[in-house]
Amino acid sequence: MLFIYLLSGIVLPFSFAAPSLDARQDDLSSFIAVEQPIALAGALANIGGLSSTWVEGASPGMVVASPSTVNPNYFYSWTRDSALTYAMIIDELILGNTSLRKTIEDYTHAQAVLQTIANPSGSLWPYGNGLGEPKFYTNITTFTGAWGRPQRDGPALRAIAFMNLAPVLFNLDETDTFLEIYWPLILNDLNYVGQYWNETGFDLWEEVQGSSFFTISVQHRALVQGALLSQQLNTTCAACDQAPQILCFLQNNFWNAADGFLIADINTDIDRSGINADPILASIHVFDADASCDAGDYQPCNSQMLATHKTLVDSFRKLNWPVNQNASTTDAILIGRYPEDVYFDGGAWPLCTLALAEMLYDAVAQINRTGTLNVNDINLGFFRGVSPDVAVGTYTGDAMSAILINVTTYADGFVSAVQAHLPTNGSISEQFDHNTGESTSASKLTWSFASFVTMARRRAGQFPPSWGAGSSQGTTNLTADQCQSSSYDATGQYLPAIAAGAPCLSEVLFTINATTTFGQEVYVVGNVTQLGGVLGDAASVVVHLDAANYTASRPEWFVDTMMPAGEVVAYQYVLLTGGEWVFDSQVRSVVVPGCGSGGVVTTNDAVDFS
Repeated sequence: MLFIYLLSGIVLPFSFAAPSLDARQDDLSSFIAVEQPIALAGALANIGGLSSTWVEGASPGMVVASPSTVNPNYFYSWTRDSALTYAMIIDELILGNTSLRKTIEDYTHAQAVLQTIANPSGSLWPYGNGLGEPKFYTNITTFTGAWGRPQRDGPALRAIAFMNLAPVLFNLDETDTFLEIYWPLILNDLNYVGQYWNETGFDLWEEVQGSSFFTISVQHRALVQGALLSQQLNTTCAACDQAPQILCFLQNNFWNAADGFLIADINTDIDRSGINADPILASIHVFDADASCDAGDYQPCNSQMLATHKTLVDSFRKLNWPVNQNASTTDAILIGRYPEDVYFDGGAWPLCTLALAEMLYDAVAQINRTGTLNVNDINLGFFRGVSPDVAVGTYTGDAMSAILINVTTYADGFVSAVQAHLPTNGSISEQFDHNTGESTSASKLTWSFASFVTMARRRAGQFPPSWGAGSSQGTTNLTADQCQSSSYDATGQYLPAIAAGAPCLSEVLFTINATTTFGQEVYVVGNVTQLGGVLGDAASVVVHLDAANYTASRPEWFVDTMMPAGEVVAYQYVLLTGGEWVFDSQVRSVVVPGCGSGGVVTTNDAVDFS
């Protein structure tokens, strides 16, 4: 593989006495200076393959959500969390931490392999639907338990993380290397976004099935960034042509004009207010320091986004949590995911609270860059919350600066709210108990650590390169009646990223004659990961056959798959009937065509499940 650097100099922070919390509370900047390296080290300690780790047994480059294995068990690798973590790590590389190149290589290899593994959401070939699988075991194998799937933000975020690496390699004169190793990985994910963006899935909290503001936002960014990157690489991204339609959908469906906030989820059957940290998190992950506040993709300084920030905070003020009892009616407070949350008693989430701060640091930077602050009827409530005398109008110069100083102070308050409840060793869990402030739920949460690092960088005025939010690809002039569903079909275009470490695969078409009755389903399981990995094991059954060609005279079931090239693969057919798995007693084998041969093998089997 490309990178040869070794991670060094990372010291785990929780094995020695850290500065006391009282001492760190004296000055916010001093606290952040102490906590920031602790948070980075904590995130790295949850990644397999590094010399100092909390996650023994995790494969190199696999991000473990938390070392916690009970109450709750988070010892899995989520595609979303992993991509967000590595987006932070790649930012750190851009800012000069070259020791991180080895773990980025490990992540690259792990994700190339994961893209090819069949799972309950599907597979890579030929439809790409397996890319929407939310989580895996940390040894790069399929999790087949019940879960909210698919989750369509993961491919977009993974593509973004890898695309953020492009300027680094371009500056090192390694453009050809990027095109060979990373672009095939990215293109699979961009194809998935282009093909499936207008289909519902589960939100980032894995609870609501519908259309998520967060998911749609990062999908739009991924395709815009992909379109610009493909031009730089002198190649094409047909899926990226869907970007204007995604933005059209985003702009015309999520704004609640009556109540003045952006709704987290639509096309659902849930009974909630729609107030949620989802849009805030979306905004910081589509942040572009060069974008304008009126950009259609809801940048941090966007008026509707600032109004949503206020609505979200106010909704948690109304809960009157004891942990916020010392805050005034205008102070920053701890917040959770959404006001109706009951998970672990609906506690406060550090990563959501830190996102509130990060969004405001981003917004201040964007407004300062333009030199103009436009206060309108939509964002007036937010600005009056920090500067009571503000009125609708345009502010520049000292008047603008005075308001922005107040916004920054308000942002600092959210960081201070988190600081007040961190244990003295700096560890950040998933939640704080909203009564006591004690850490609860999953300990040492990777996403919490990553959120602290990115917040600290933005507070310091350190921003990632522009991804093209203000470009022609990042805008649309479409009206609501011009929004269309996806017209892009990438079927058959999903290919293993071999140069990045994916196995070389060749096509196998499983076909069987098997007479079945209504409600019965047929599957195939085999001794390779693309077929679940274990013969005779119901927990490994993930590859479903299609009955589209089934007739009374020829009861055919089939599935088109990709198998490890040149190998002899053992497989079994399985019938699912009345909730029971019935395995065919015969174990068959197929010789997969060699790597690059272009050949296709068809099995033409017959099975009697009676």
